[in-house]
Amino acid sequence: MASGPARRRETARTRAIAVGLALGLSLELAAAISAADESAPRPDAADAVERGHYVLYAAGCIACHTAEDENAKPLAGGRALKTDFGTFRPPNITPDSETGIGGWTEEQFAQALTRGLSPSGDPLYPAFPYTSYAGMRKEDVSDLFAYLRSIEPVHNEVPDHDLKFPYSIRSGLRVWQKLYFDPKPFMPDASKPDAWNRGAYLVNHESHCGECHTPRNFLGAMQEDKRLMGGKGAEGDKIPNITRGKGGISNWSKNALLEFLKTGFLPNGDVVGGSMYDVIMDSTSHLTDADREAIATYLMDLPAAD
Repeated sequence: MASGPARRRETARTRAIAVGLALGLSLELAAAISAADESAPRPDAADAVERGHYVLYAAGCIACHTAEDENAKPLAGGRALKTDFGTFRPPNITPDSETGIGGWTEEQFAQALTRGLSPSGDPLYPAFPYTSYAGMRKEDVSDLFAYLRSIEPVHNEVPDHDLKFPYSIRSGLRVWQKLYFDPKPFMPDASKPDAWNRGAYLVNHESHCGECHTPRNFLGAMQEDKRLMGGKGAEGDKIPNITRGKGGISNWSKNALLEFLKTGFLPNGDVVGGSMYDVIMDSTSHLTDADREAIATYLMDLPAAD
């Protein structure tokens, strides 16, 4: 797909780049990220498909919905996400009519993102971050659907989730949603500047940072009193605290955070690894400078949490 999510550039070529970066070859990374940034679609583009392309990056769809196989088709699903609850396999979200979302209406798509319900009305597992997407603007959801409908259909039947008991009992999700899911639209804080509110929208909803950076209880619900204080990734890797509390980003400068979101470089000169590598390569490095600035503005303004 034209300049679309060429996801598996993270195979031999990009893995080699990452190793090179760890050895200090920062100029090559800067050039690669700069080129990606210049070609990134803009959120104020006139065309819904182009705006939706940008939302795709902001919403982090690529990493989860693309298998790790180097020959995998972007967004065709099948990546195995191993968690304490079992293995989740995100679905094919290309417009294939049999194995993807080709038969979905925009209303059904919006229902999945913001209400956690399948086209048939069945509750979805919260491994799909609808608990955050629930606050997405209707316009962004519509634009994302327009983009996904525009890409090449890929016929790829994704296996079912392989979950432990009792998490495998899907009917229990209705109780889970009543206990832990209260969908509400994003409400800007009138006392804060536009950049802060844009950052709040991205961090808490569209880019759903809290889904990984917040610890969860034994039923998989985010512990809101510890929001953004660190959690566990789908692959079992430790996800850090991104508040200004102990062990978080209290010693980071805003410029260091901006550099990290764009290139993956940590303040100590090392390069990020684990699941955050995917986030940088497939999401935040493609955002506009203004949106990365908004994310940094919001995070740097949050009260310290320990």
